[in-house]
Amino acid sequence: MSIALGLLLIRLVVGISFMAHGSQKLFGWFGGYGPKGTGGWMESIGIKPGVAMAVMAGLMEFAGGLLFAAGLGTVFASLLIAMTMVMAIVKVHGKNGYWNTAGGYEYNLLLLVVVVGVALTGAGAYSIDALLF
Repeated sequence: MSIALGLLLIRLVVGISFMAHGSQKLFGWFGGYGPKGTGGWMESIGIKPGVAMAVMAGLMEFAGGLLFAAGLGTVFASLLIAMTMVMAIVKVHGKNGYWNTAGGYEYNLLLLVVVVGVALTGAGAYSIDALLF
């Protein structure tokens, strides 16, 4: 029971956090800039077309977070989240070194490892995956 509860807590916090980040990009919620603002920033760092890429990133974060939190299609959900974290490391944070305090990739790597770890271990007993499979 404690492992299942631990996995549920991890999935909920990480999944809901990604849903919020996706909402920032898609809808401008929670202090975000929406597709146009995020797209403009993405273009400024060489990710083009900016608005389309902002929408794609927002959808991957929102859908990945929702599925991850629910424990539904956990491997696929983890893949969506992992891809956004790899891009964040490669395009934004990698050049700043490891430490988050210097704008580095520490936090992105942590999230990447968490979602990959959950994908490898399974979502746990308190998940939709456990009900279906």
